Amino acid sequence: MNYQETTNWMFNQLPMYQLQGASAYKEDLTNIKLLAEHLGNPEKNLKTIHVAGTNGKGSTSHMLSSILQEAGYKVGLYTSPHLKDFRERIKINGREISEDFVCEFIAKHKDFFEVNDMSFFEMSVGLAFDYFASEKTDIAIIEVGLGGRLDATNIITPLVSVITNIGLDHTQFLGNTLEAIAGEKAGIIKPNVPVVIGEYTPETQPVFLAKAEANNAPISFASDLIDQIYLSDLIGDYQFHNKKTVQQTISILNNQTDFKVSTEQLKEGLLNVVKNTGLQGRWQQLGENPKIICDTAHNKHGLAVVMNQLQNEKYEKLHIVLGVVNDKDLDSILPLFPKEAQYYFCSPNSARGLPAETLQNAAEKFSLIGEKYESVESAFAKARENASKNDFIYVGGSTFVVAELPL
Repeated sequence: MNYQETTNWMFNQLPMYQLQGASAYKEDLTNIKLLAEHLGNPEKNLKTIHVAGTNGKGSTSHMLSSILQEAGYKVGLYTSPHLKDFRERIKINGREISEDFVCEFIAKHKDFFEVNDMSFFEMSVGLAFDYFASEKTDIAIIEVGLGGRLDATNIITPLVSVITNIGLDHTQFLGNTLEAIAGEKAGIIKPNVPVVIGEYTPETQPVFLAKAEANNAPISFASDLIDQIYLSDLIGDYQFHNKKTVQQTISILNNQTDFKVSTEQLKEGLLNVVKNTGLQGRWQQLGENPKIICDTAHNKHGLAVVMNQLQNEKYEKLHIVLGVVNDKDLDSILPLFPKEAQYYFCSPNSARGLPAETLQNAAEKFSLIGEKYESVESAFAKARENASKNDFIYVGGSTFVVAELPL
């Protein structure tokens, strides 16, 4: 199979959370352990940092990669989901895995995947670990897909575990309280491995402390420890906490491992995240006159910060291109959006996309008024047509919406 056929097979044959939602969620780690053994346990040859959290884990992972690249290390980076191409998930020093490696890996192990009913995510994790081991990375940043305790990435023993924050998202899998979700995310805490917590609340801190104590894992709370934060090319307001988390993680690497990063390398890494890693979709500017910003924030915790930043912008009229997936709690996110805006409701081109008309009807209850459109592309085109040069266009609501923009 060529690359297109290979990725189509991966997407279509097996459960994939990005496309299908709940049916792709596995209840234990049996499959990934079986796959790792089949591959010769490549994860045991990797030095890693493991990053979990409700929001910010992608940005945090990319910042860590950029900083370690600036320090001269060969850095693997595994993240999800992707925006345009599957290969965005697996990079070394910002370069995506080759199409050939993906094709050869799938072809070599396809029979095993089919016999053992491997999920899309399990295959992807196995591929990343195999690739990083074969390329002999110095260190790999591994982002959790969903949750932590039962996530396929959770077979690694990292140098540092990182949990960015806890919010109410994916409650159908992780529980519907902050304590329950914190418990799932804290599942990445390993015996004697330092853990960095980015943000905490009165509900989540005791969960983290108890889990760390049970594992004899040194725990630090970045929000309490980092006073001076450095500038970054990632300019979303929510990066404030992510930068603290990253700086504390680098401090632990410096003090407790053989990895060394200077203050200058730390600063350069934060300033060059996009250039070094190719990260997209985080308060990303796509144009000016009118100013156009897209952002992948998609839950209450993330959108609250983004909407606050939006209201600090200067403009004559605000245009919002909005689409979501069908498992979002609209009653929790729609009140966050400004009423004084022209809305362009759309549905991302995904099996999980919520129909534009459903979103439009729900939004009307919160006095968010606008037309519905056949696609993200047509909604975005109409917003650009309607906007004058002093206006502001915001595009978001879902990673899938951002993925359909001309980035």
